[in-house]
Amino acid sequence: MTQPRRNRIKPRQNCWEFKKCGREPGGVNAAERGVCPASLDTNLDGLNFGKNGGRICWAVAGTFCGEVEPAGDFARQLLSCMDCDFFKKVQAEEGTANFELLIPRQRYLSKSTVD
Repeated sequence: MTQPRRNRIKPRQNCWEFKKCGREPGGVNAAERGVCPASLDTNLDGLNFGKNGGRICWAVAGTFCGEVEPAGDFARQLLSCMDCDFFKKVQAEEGTANFELLIPRQRYLSKSTVD
């Protein structure tokens, strides 16, 4: 039986390290702008070999991505995140077969699907 991907040890750079946003716990901007939810969600630890949601930040609603205000809900956010240099870096590092686009059991519902 293979070991689940999220439990394999192979740490990689997280979004807050790559973007240098300072919104991780204890970061230089955390007190003023708040801590980014991607850095806090321990349920996501290990996905794409990141710490917490640090390598699947595009699937976490309310992430900041360098903005003062959160990017919004997951469905709106994902489209803009697909142009992000960090998203592309993670995708390239993990490869097509191993890249986690969504959080397990998360579904992407487009506006047309919901209407």
